[in-house]
Amino acid sequence: MDTGSGTHPATPDGPDTAPDPPGNSQDGAPTGKRQLALELLVHGVGGTTPERMLGDPRTVLVTGDDTAAVYRRAVDADAEQRPDDYRTEPVREAYCWCNLTSGNGARALWLVLLPFMVANLAHWMRPAAPSRHRGHHVYDILVRLLALSLTVLLAAAACEVALDLTAWQCAGSAACAAGKSWMGFLSPEQGGAWSGPGRRIVIAALFPLLIVGFLWWLSRRTWSAYESASPPPRRPGTSRDVPPAQRPALTRRGFWYGRRVVARLRAAHTAAGLLTIAAALLVAAVDFDRRTGGGPLPAFGRVLLALVLLLAALTVWVVCRTARSEAEPDEHRDRFLVRALPFAALTALVLCAVHTAWARPGWVSGDRLPGSGAFGGLVVFQGLLVLGLVVTAGLLQNAARRHGHGDGRAALKGLHGAAVALLGCALGGVLTGGAAQRLGDWLDGGATPGGPGAPIAGPPVLLSWQASVLPVLLVVVAAFAVLAGVQMALVRRKVEPDIPGLYDKQERPDEQRARRIAGTIARAGLTDSAPVLVGAVCLVTLVLGAGAVAGAWLTDRAPGRATEHAPVLVHTAAATAESLGSWLMGAGVLLLAVMGWRAYRDRSTRRTVGILWDVGTFWPRAAHPFAPPCYAERAVPDLTWRMATWTESNDGHLVISGHSQGSVLAAAAVWQLDLVTRSRVALLTYGSPLERLYGRWFPACFGPEALTGLHREMDDWRNLWRLTDPIGGPVRLTCADGPAIDLGPLRDPLAFGRTLHHPLPAQILGHGDYQSDPVFEETRAELIARLGACLPGQRAEPEPPAGA
Repeated sequence: MDTGSGTHPATPDGPDTAPDPPGNSQDGAPTGKRQLALELLVHGVGGTTPERMLGDPRTVLVTGDDTAAVYRRAVDADAEQRPDDYRTEPVREAYCWCNLTSGNGARALWLVLLPFMVANLAHWMRPAAPSRHRGHHVYDILVRLLALSLTVLLAAAACEVALDLTAWQCAGSAACAAGKSWMGFLSPEQGGAWSGPGRRIVIAALFPLLIVGFLWWLSRRTWSAYESASPPPRRPGTSRDVPPAQRPALTRRGFWYGRRVVARLRAAHTAAGLLTIAAALLVAAVDFDRRTGGGPLPAFGRVLLALVLLLAALTVWVVCRTARSEAEPDEHRDRFLVRALPFAALTALVLCAVHTAWARPGWVSGDRLPGSGAFGGLVVFQGLLVLGLVVTAGLLQNAARRHGHGDGRAALKGLHGAAVALLGCALGGVLTGGAAQRLGDWLDGGATPGGPGAPIAGPPVLLSWQASVLPVLLVVVAAFAVLAGVQMALVRRKVEPDIPGLYDKQERPDEQRARRIAGTIARAGLTDSAPVLVGAVCLVTLVLGAGAVAGAWLTDRAPGRATEHAPVLVHTAAATAESLGSWLMGAGVLLLAVMGWRAYRDRSTRRTVGILWDVGTFWPRAAHPFAPPCYAERAVPDLTWRMATWTESNDGHLVISGHSQGSVLAAAAVWQLDLVTRSRVALLTYGSPLERLYGRWFPACFGPEALTGLHREMDDWRNLWRLTDPIGGPVRLTCADGPAIDLGPLRDPLAFGRTLHHPLPAQILGHGDYQSDPVFEETRAELIARLGACLPGQRAEPEPPAGA
């Protein structure tokens, strides 16, 4: 519970006569009065209740709301008024943030934004090169362009489903439209006002328009809730001598305040989606006008085409110029061009719709909608961007190594950002292609789209080729799963003989028990092999994707038809891969939809989905504004404000204790504190992925140099870890003086067999329940004891009076 700001206004009759802050006299000297200590608990992925965190069924909300809040035990509500009651134990508070990620059922729908989230992660995976290196700027631009291409891909896929397959192909075919009463007013057989090809696709354009509008609304809604938490002000006298641009990224005041950059990117991506729809409408009309010629329509079409291209160029320019400003919170008002860009794109879309819906005698829909071959160009563009990221990341990694910032444990030697970006593109292609494939199969009944006698031509050929390589990719993943199983068996066999030696020799040996513990250790160690799997999958994906594009462009036929004259074995394999891949792509879309629906209806499933976002949405939306919102932009300022205001109000010290993802939030919040407040904070982490996951995959922010600086500038730090934990691990920092940071590996389970204190078999805890280990309580007590019973105040020097 907050008790004030620690400063008091002067009375009207004279100088300040308000009581001094606890622990200091008027001249700032310690008074010897008991100073409070605070223990702030932060839970991990999945969340928990404040009652369970505090071990008391009666809790009260100290500050916050239904989304995220700080709680205390009811008996501690007025602790600041009773400091003598807390001589041996600190005041305990719990910060609960689980509703930021897994609160209501609507958040389960964020599953469809998975490709955008993956692309946003690639932005933060750059190597730890010096901040002044030009490669950072190039890397940022490449990732933002790749994220923009995913928005275009989504809009193009929606146009493929609605405009091409439904309105152009199926509605224009009597055989396909038969039995579909909802399509009757679009069928040329009915001869209605909307039966012309142009008007049919204009009506169908409402579907992709609704998707783009929904993404804009969702981004704006979450923008006002997540990106609006401002950091606390710095205390006077605590500014650094290092320029803001050269400080560690997580210490910059504007790092967790992305309100303006998300707004600018949202405007650009919304415009890109609208312009994609406009281009799909316009290309079909321009293609017919080009073949017929004459009249004002072709000239007007060329003017509209120039307008769309101009707006597209402006959109790319805005994306390239929209970089994060992290030194201080960015409050600059957007330029008129940025704010007007979505409205200009919407105006162009309306004009294109009017132009396309204009009556054109003799216009009939043909094979596929003109312009559907652009999917191939989009895939090639994404491939070039990924290759550019590979080159840029390699240069940054070399620069980091030359300047002593390189980390030998960085995933894929610093190329992991490019690999993850490629996975985001592949995931987007699978989801969009799967939707188009399943809709095509449903529309044409029992026939195969594009096959002999089929009523419609089906999706673009490239989507069929991409589907055919999916089974091959799954074979590669299965091969690595087999290798992982072999590795687990070898590790288990290696460590199994050493397990009984970790426990009391009086306990009876149990081979089955030792085998189970060794197997848990072996499975937990697979986390460190993830970069190898990601790298192999990305390499195979790049090769197979290039082959799919080449096959589609060279043959202009689906794999099954393209190999009709090939040997029987080749033709059978191609046809099987095409059919199986189509079903697999469709199954991926269906699985995602089912998960979203179950998460909406079922709370336990919704919590599972929330765990996924706990890990994937920690980072701000720096590349894609339609990605799921960053919960840390609310959680980190919450924790920073609480620590800063409590230490200022009570002149006290605190221990912030974080488990799993909570340890990452705790460390990020400590980084945001000023130096004086940071020196009053001790950090206790357990089951922490700070180095094992974040340090390896995000070295620019969580590399060894950044973690070492954090430890040097705070009061103390302890980290607990287990070999059986698949997520947490050591932070691997060496301390020239003082106790070691890492305490572990802790024994897990606590007892090997049945003992006097453990009459029943002890559970293998893995990633959970670190508090049950006696080492946890000993370490916690040690950190609390360091706070001292009556520590002297370390307040910032007051600002000199004006004119002094």
